[in-house]
Amino acid sequence: MRMMLIAFRLAIALSIAGPMAPAAHAQLRWDDSGREGRQEHVAGKFDYYALVLSWSPTHCSTPQGEDDDMQCNRRDGKKYSFVLHGLWPQYTRGWPQDCRTQRRPFVPDTVITGMLDIMPSRGLVIHEYRKHGTCSGLDVQGYFTLSRRLFKAIRIPDDYINPFETQYVSPRDLKRAFVKANPGLPPDAIAVSCSRGNRGRLREIRICFSKDAKPIACGPNEDERKLCSAGEMAVPPVRSTKREDDGLGSVGSSPLPGPR
Repeated sequence: MRMMLIAFRLAIALSIAGPMAPAAHAQLRWDDSGREGRQEHVAGKFDYYALVLSWSPTHCSTPQGEDDDMQCNRRDGKKYSFVLHGLWPQYTRGWPQDCRTQRRPFVPDTVITGMLDIMPSRGLVIHEYRKHGTCSGLDVQGYFTLSRRLFKAIRIPDDYINPFETQYVSPRDLKRAFVKANPGLPPDAIAVSCSRGNRGRLREIRICFSKDAKPIACGPNEDERKLCSAGEMAVPPVRSTKREDDGLGSVGSSPLPGPR
């Protein structure tokens, strides 16, 4: 009798509280596009690529950069300006990441070594393939072959190849310089990212490509009101050792590998 009474009270309590959510609801999730649903990130299913080029001197001004001997404290005198951060598959809104692949997302040492001239961080090469490359639908070699091809297809404006002094430019002027250096590259295919503040510091540029590697307009992911709201930003000079000083002081966080 006591058990029946407990069951009855439990039934009354549930009826007052309302029906329990169906089990299927627990499987719903918010994907990176902001839409609620059961969408899983599937390799090869995305809308466009964002080729991300980071301004190495900004990274080298961060605490992480101070300890980054491969990129910032080289003893051979090599200096970096724009380096390849990654090639990101994007949805129209949001992006896929960490897609499942038939094989473990392993990056062979030969592939890593082969990318270090334009992507001078072993950890970043591995990170970018596991997080973004797995969603491209390409195998590891194909992903980095395409990444290099698109990186090499972009001509860096002369003023940003080996600057010796800090420059102060607007995001719009930087975009114009890239369009001038790359005839046929639409202005809306380029987005600029900088650190926060009235006079931010250049972090990276993103150049958008279709899945068949043609320049296209970027999506809302590259909204410059969010990526760089500064009217003017500082572009630190290239450097090879941490003993050099750009006169701007250090910044608090690194764009490599960054949140993506």
